[in-house]
Amino acid sequence: MSDTPPDRLSVNPASKFYDADVLQRGVGIRFKGEEKTNVEEYCVSEGWVRLAAGKAVDRKGNQLTIKLQGVVEPYFQSADEAPAEA
Repeated sequence: MSDTPPDRLSVNPASKFYDADVLQRGVGIRFKGEEKTNVEEYCVSEGWVRLAAGKAVDRKGNQLTIKLQGVVEPYFQSADEAPAEA
């Protein structure tokens, strides 16, 4: 597996940009120099992220998101930074 995260990635299994293996490895996102933990999808080449909008859901039960433009820096989290699974 590559040491750089993909250009575009989504946490939604219905998306064509979903990759379970990459997500299992742990991907962190730095957006405009600030750590983000509520990123649903990102694209480095186009410079945007989709962030979860609170607990709001649409009529199909999908999380509502907000698309923000800016510098996106994805990285793989090391083993000690990876979130603990419950």
